Formats: sequence, structure tokens, C-alpha cells
Amino acid sequence: MAKGLQGFSWTMLLLLCAIQELGTWAMHTAVEEPGLGQPADPALLAGGRVKRGWVWNQFFVVEEYTGTEPLYVGKIHSDSDEGDGSIKYTISGEGAGTIFLIDEITGDIHATERLDREQKTFYTLRAQARDRQTDQLLEPESEFIIKVQDINDSEPRFLEGPYIGSVAELSPVGVIRTAVADLDRETQDRYEVVIRATDMAGQLGGLSGSTTVTIVITDVNDNPPRFPQKMYQFSIVETAPVGTAIGRVKAEDSDVGENTDMTYQVKDEEGVEMFRVTTDSNTQEAIITVQKPLDYESKRVHTVVVEALNKFVDPRFVDLGTFRDQTIVRVSVLDVDEPPEFRPTSHLMEVQEDAHVGSVVGVVTALDPDMANHPVRYAIDRSTDTERIFDIDANTGAIVTGKVLDRETAGWHNITVLAMEADNHSQVSRASLRIRILDVNDNPPELATPYEAAVCEDAKPGQLIQTISVVDRDEPQSGHRFYFTLAPEANSHFSLLDVQDNTAAVHTQRMGFNRQEQDVYLLPILVVDSGPPALSSTGTLTIRICSCDSNGAIQSCNSTAYVVSATLSPGALIALLVCILILVVLVLLILTLKRHHKSHLTSEDDEDMRDNVIKYNDEGGGEQDTEAYDMSALRSLYDFSEIKGGDGGGGLGEGPLCRNPASELHALPQWVQSPDLDFSVFRDYICRKVEQADEDLSVPPYDSFQTYAFEGLDSPVPSLSSINTWSSGSEQDFSYLGGWGPRFRQLASLYAGRRGEEDGEES
Repeated sequence: MAKGLQGFSWTMLLLLCAIQELGTWAMHTAVEEPGLGQPADPALLAGGRVKRGWVWNQFFVVEEYTGTEPLYVGKIHSDSDEGDGSIKYTISGEGAGTIFLIDEITGDIHATERLDREQKTFYTLRAQARDRQTDQLLEPESEFIIKVQDINDSEPRFLEGPYIGSVAELSPVGVIRTAVADLDRETQDRYEVVIRATDMAGQLGGLSGSTTVTIVITDVNDNPPRFPQKMYQFSIVETAPVGTAIGRVKAEDSDVGENTDMTYQVKDEEGVEMFRVTTDSNTQEAIITVQKPLDYESKRVHTVVVEALNKFVDPRFVDLGTFRDQTIVRVSVLDVDEPPEFRPTSHLMEVQEDAHVGSVVGVVTALDPDMANHPVRYAIDRSTDTERIFDIDANTGAIVTGKVLDRETAGWHNITVLAMEADNHSQVSRASLRIRILDVNDNPPELATPYEAAVCEDAKPGQLIQTISVVDRDEPQSGHRFYFTLAPEANSHFSLLDVQDNTAAVHTQRMGFNRQEQDVYLLPILVVDSGPPALSSTGTLTIRICSCDSNGAIQSCNSTAYVVSATLSPGALIALLVCILILVVLVLLILTLKRHHKSHLTSEDDEDMRDNVIKYNDEGGGEQDTEAYDMSALRSLYDFSEIKGGDGGGGLGEGPLCRNPASELHALPQWVQSPDLDFSVFRDYICRKVEQADEDLSVPPYDSFQTYAFEGLDSPVPSLSSINTWSSGSEQDFSYLGGWGPRFRQLASLYAGRRGEEDGEES
């Protein structure tokens, strides 16, 4: 079919071209407007006013041309062209020279490329006719348009496919008509429809396109919830606390989404009282929980009716039936070994504080719920009665006092009583017991505070001195009532008045007092409570006689006035403090100076002698070098005395080293070594070397130092250094080192001190 359509297209194309060629006629236009035939140049019309113009047809080109030869578009022609080739035709504008080519002689225009009308519908170009010899314009430049003719080369397309639509199940007839009236999503939830579109009104040669439309059947709430079972069974122990989940049940719903949301409720009265049902929003399950404590001994099986109903009901489908369902849940209560239970669970007892030790306060009772006659044992949690004030009879549960009670110390006692099975002490229950200690009048009243009062010497009779109140640690049920009176031994200068509100007032009873005679009065006051039994105590009020001014203000209550004769003014006190501070600063300054001076002397005495060592890094020129060192400068440090020999010669071979070992050159001070050391081996070796040097005629005629690397056969000492080696003693005096200044003081103390010690030993 596609090949037939393509052949038909080419047939139509050739037919159009033929019609264009056959229908060519001369359009002689002497147009005055620009682009349609402007008047020729005056030079061209010199021979006369001959009007000339362009001659062409309207140009069309068919799109999607697939031939091998360029497609003929049309011809431009000037009416001045006589066919001798003297006129040259050119074009410019859109596609000129690339898409469209013109024959310069004939004016034929051809299209060289395949055109697409959907991309560009026409091309605008300009034509020129020039003299081939002079290149002058024979016709004014004119504009023409080449239109691209459309062919049926594009099939219809669905731009936004594939399409997805939806329709609710059980929907009436709509835009997309259904073939059946009762679509059921639960049976099939989607359909795919292929839609085809054909152009040219479906005629021969038209193109077509297709797309797929997916129709989703949306859900409606047309299915009620249904329990898979009509009865469920669960079990739970009787000791399960309130809120414990017993189990879960779920009603099934064929709908989806929010149409499956449901709620659950308990329908029977017994179930409502004992159990509670909630809905799990994630799983849509009913959770059955305990709402009241269970008791195996009271009821062993509970029957609960649970109902499920849709949360959102569509009124359009109520005629389909009720959207709810019920099921029965049987809950079996399991028996467990329970601890004894107190009857009642809390207790309040009272006891007089004067009760004797061992008195019964009360009795607690507990029963085993599993077996009513099962024996129970009792005990007191000693963490709540650390002082063991109470005891309990293990068999009867009688609470007795274990110590003397005192309400004023502790008016209430809270203890915990334990009840346990006689043969299984792990089954324990607890009960809180509150014991109130009842008051007994066993504490006498006392003055609220040690009262002290002051009265002026010129006080008048009946003047109020002090108001007295008392305290009593007892708390009688009828309240306190105290009575006041003066003791028989009380002074008659004062009187006491009972105000009848548990207070009393003390007044003066004489005209004036003399503190020189007596400055303090002690007034005993007797206080009695209302009992029973009535208890009393005596308190003392201290009254001081004071001197007062004319307004009655107390000035002094002492019998002798002590006056300070001399006092320091603030200025004098500041001056005294400044003097003390200056003295302290002077003492600290003196101590600092002494310490600094002492440290300076110590540093001079302890100066490190290593600071006086001079280091030479010069390397000598050998035995024949006589200018490397100034020997006189070195010898000037020490006074080497001449060693007088037998012949007075100074030759080294005849010196004291070889002639007399006991006679040596004076050297630096030596520390005495052991006298049994033998250096004869080295001495003989050096003498031999000296003799060889004397006999050698090639040596210089002056003294020189030579170095020998002979270590000897064996050395009894750890070092060959001149330091710490044995010396027979030296008569050299090192006292001159003391005159070299403080830097050599340490060296002088070492050598000169050592010499002094040796002299002392010899003497």
C-alpha cells in the first residue's frame, strides 16, 4: 500500500509540472511599481520610449522531490531578449546559487535540493537581466517568489501518546462509551484501546497514525468488609496488666485505597466492659486489649462480639447491602499462681505514744486467691522500718510495738507489710501500712525563748515590761490552754497578768529602781498546761535596770560606765600603718641586698676553671718549623729553672732524663701516683731516640720536638696523661698565680693549695 501511495504522489507531481509547462503564457507587464518592472534607464531608452518588462509565470516547486536530475521550477524572460544570447540572466536572494540555479542564457530555474514545505513554505529571490557585453542592466531588478507545494508526506501523529484515562467502575455511558454497563474493577482493573487517525478523510493515498489509550478502572466502595472466620479464639493469663494486647482480627475488603478503611467496635455489653478494640491504621486490623483486670477464679471464658464497618460509605451503593460484618472472639483466661491479696489493700492504724513495748497496734489480713484456706506468712520490709519500731506476727499478721514510741519525735510511721505463701515465698505481695501515733500529755510547757527585759530606773508602777508566751510539744485534740503565775519566791517589785490567750504580761509594781543597788532581777514564772495530766514548768525572766534619757530611751544598762580616755583618730591610725609598711619594706630590701652580695661572692669563688682554658686549632709545620709557635711566649707562663749537669751541657741526650731519673724538669703540678710505678721502659726508649737524633747529621742544629708512638710493653696505670701521674715532688712555687687576677683565682687555689698541703705533710 505504501508503494501505491508513493507512485500516486509522483504521478500527481508530474501532472503538475506538465500543467505548468503547458500553461505558460506571456505575462507582459509594464509595471511601474518596484520589483514588478521599473522603467528602464534613460540611456537604454535613447532610441525611443519603448516599454519593456519581465515575462514569467508564477513559480512553484514540489516538496520532497527525489529525482536524480534538478527539478525544473520555471523561466524568467525579458521581452527584449531576441534569443541571440546577448542577455545574461542572474538571480539573488534566498537559496540563490545553492538551492536554485539559473541558466544565464535561457533564464531557466532549477531546484537542486530536496525541499520540505513543513520547514519553509516559500523563497524570495530577485532577478536581473544584463547585457552580456557591457554588463549593463537591461531590465530593472525585480523580486519574485518560489512557493513550495505540499504533498501528503506526513502521517497524522498523536503528540502526547500513549494516553491514560480512567473511568469509575459501574459508570454510566460517557465520552468513551463502554460496551457493558457493569464494569467491575475487581474483575479487570484496566483496558488498552488502540486509536488510529487517517488524513485525506480516509481516501486512497491518505496517511495514518495510531496511539494506545490505557483506560484504568477506578475503584468505588461497592464491596462490604467480610471476616474470613466467624469465630476467633485467644487466651491470656489472668495477671496480664490493663492495656495488654490479646490478639488481632481483620476483615477483608476487595476495594482499594480509602475504600478499605474501616473501624471496629465491640457490640456486646460484657465485652465493652472488659475489653477494648482499636484499629491499626496501617494494617486495618482490630487490636483487642484488656480494659479491666482479669480473674480466673471469677470467670474463665469471655465472649466478645466484634463488628467491622467501612469508614467511608458511598450512598450510591447502599442498595447493594449492609457495609458491615461481625465475628465472635472467645477469650480464655489462664490460671497462674498468684501471691496473697491484702483485704483491704491499704491500712491505717493508730496507737498511743505511751503504749508499752509489745502492745498490739492492729492486724493485717491477706488471702491466697488460688486457695482461700492456704496458709499465708507475714513480714515487715525492714527497709521501711530500719529502727525496728514495730514487729509483726508471721502467722496472724498482728502488728506490735517493738520500741517506746514518741509522737514528738515521729508522729507518723509508714511501713510496708509483706504477705507470702507459706510454701512458696517467691509469691509475695506488698501493702502499705500507715501508723499514726496519738498524743499523750507528757511534755510540760516552756517559755518560748529565754526572755530578757529592760526597765528604766525612773519607771512608774504598772508599766508593761514584757509579754510572755510559751510552747508545748504536745498537741492535745482540744487545743492548748496555759496558765501563768509568779513563783512564790518571785520579787514583789513586779506583777504578772494572765491575758487568757496563752500569753502573760509583766508589769512594774514600784516607783523607780536604783541600779547601783541592784541592776538585774530574775523573775521566776510558773506555767501550767491543761493536761491531762496537768504539767508545769518554771521559766525565768531576766530584767535589767538601765539608765534612760528624758524620752525614755535606754542609754546604758551597766552598773559602771567604762570610758576610753584616749582614742586614736583615723589620721593617726593611717600614719601608724604607713610607718609599719615602710619598716617592712626596708627589712626586705636589706635582706635582698645581702642575698645578692652573697651570691656574687659565691659565683666568683665557684668560677669554672674551664673558662681559662685556651684552645689552639693551628697545625704546626713539622719538626723543622721554627716559626709556627713563639716558644718564648709559652715559656713565659712558667719559670723553668736550669738543670745543672756535670758538664753544664744542654744536650738532651745528656739531660737529666737519661742521667738521673730522679731529676726532672719542673712541670705543671702533678697529683701523686703510686710510687711503685715503673717508667723505665719509656725512659730507655726515649734515650735511645735521643741518641739516634744526636748521631744523625741531617737534623737541624737546634732543638726540636719529636713525637713517638711507642706505648710500651704494659701499663699498670689507666692513662699516660701527665695529669694524675706520679711525680717525685716539685719545688716550683705557684703562688704567682694569685696575682693573675680573679679569672685565675680558682686555678691558684687548686695548685697553691695543693702545694701547701704537701709542705705540711713533709714537715
